[in-house]
Formats: sequence, C-alpha cells, structure tokens
Amino acid sequence: MPVDDLDAARHFYGTVLGLAQGRSADTWVDWNLHGHQFVTHLAPSRPGGVRNPVDGHDVPVPHFGLILTIPEFHALADRLRAAGVTFVIEPYVRFEGLPGEQWTMFLHDPAGNALEFKAFADDSQVFAT
Repeated sequence: MPVDDLDAARHFYGTVLGLAQGRSADTWVDWNLHGHQFVTHLAPSRPGGVRNPVDGHDVPVPHFGLILTIPEFHALADRLRAAGVTFVIEPYVRFEGLPGEQWTMFLHDPAGNALEFKAFADDSQVFAT
C-alpha cells in the first residue's frame, strides 16, 4: 500500500487500527493484518481515486478490504470513532435479510488509501449473488 509518510502510517496502522508491526526498513513497514501480510511502502504522491455509486454511497476506487467477525467489526468501528477517524461511509448494514447480508464501512488512511471493513451475518454468504 503506497503511503507518503511512514510515521503517519505507523501511527494509523499500529496505534489506530492496532496492527502488530513486523519487519521494516527506511522505505517500508510490514503489518500483521489478521494473519495477512500488509505492507506500507513509502511512495510519491499520486492522483486521487474515483468513486462509484453503490447503495446510495460514493464508494472510493480503488480500495482494499478485510472481512471481520461481527464483534470484531463493531469493536473496530468503536476504536476508529474513539480515535476521531472520519468515515467515508459510516458503518451500516447492506442487504439486510437477503443473501450476503453484511456490515460495511469505508475510511481513508493518512495517505488517502481507501479501506473497507466488512462483517457477514453468515460467512458462507461472502460471495452470494
């Protein structure tokens, strides 16, 4: 994930999101994102992304996502609120009562990268149509 400030990335991913830091160098940092390696690389600024309309929301493109359990999702939403993070899309339920029912929220990291976090009522429905 390209970032323009590694100290800001360390604060956001390590302190705000609570991820454990792994190896690092002057230009990158490895993070443990729920058992997945997530790497922030120092990169020059780049043009802003576009947005696509989804369910009456402007979804940032590109974005990266992670599926959590429902309790993890709500704990993270509370943690983000407590840290003063501004949501691009506030946590809400999509497809309520339908296949693929899910909680979702979008936010930006300090470098402007869009992140999506989800939690499904039934994990077998992650790719339901």
